[in-house]
Amino acid sequence: MTQEQKPSSTRRRLLVVTSAAGGAATLGAAVPFVSSMLPSEKARAAGAPIEVDISKLQPGELGIFEWRGKPVWILKRTPEMLDSIKQGAAKLADPESSVAQQPDYAKNEFRSIKPEIAIMVGICTHLGCSPKEKTAEEKAEMGADWAGGFYCPCHGSKFDFAGRVYKGVPAPINLEVPPHTFVTENTVVIGDDRKEG
Repeated sequence: MTQEQKPSSTRRRLLVVTSAAGGAATLGAAVPFVSSMLPSEKARAAGAPIEVDISKLQPGELGIFEWRGKPVWILKRTPEMLDSIKQGAAKLADPESSVAQQPDYAKNEFRSIKPEIAIMVGICTHLGCSPKEKTAEEKAEMGADWAGGFYCPCHGSKFDFAGRVYKGVPAPINLEVPPHTFVTENTVVIGDDRKEG
């Protein structure tokens, strides 16, 4: 090996080591940069859509999820709950959902895409309290004609299982139905109503 070859080998090794270190540094810088492009917790709280798996909800069960810092109720309605919605229109302040508290595709009797799945923001439209679910069996507390729904204990507002407000209570309008879409039979995206495909 001549003297001229030794510096050449050393240079090559130095070049390889320097290139490897530069590649590692580039990767190290790229990871935080790419991560910064994902929605932050603050952005998600501000309204980024959330995906919810509803496959484990049993008939009659109410799941509560957070979107935009608000509780979103997903209720798997039973046939009895659906019947109570059909029969209670005379007692309601806005049975046809004339006030825009829901997307157009949920402006129907059940205020939903699928009759058996109710999706609404669980905040009373009076002063922002959180109503509680009250079943049809709670007539002793709610009155003999109570068919089930939601009751706000703060000021006495009542809503049916579609989130429609009763006449004569403090709440002026129906509960909000957030934008949403079903991406599979059991997966719903809250906060995004663009159709797939």
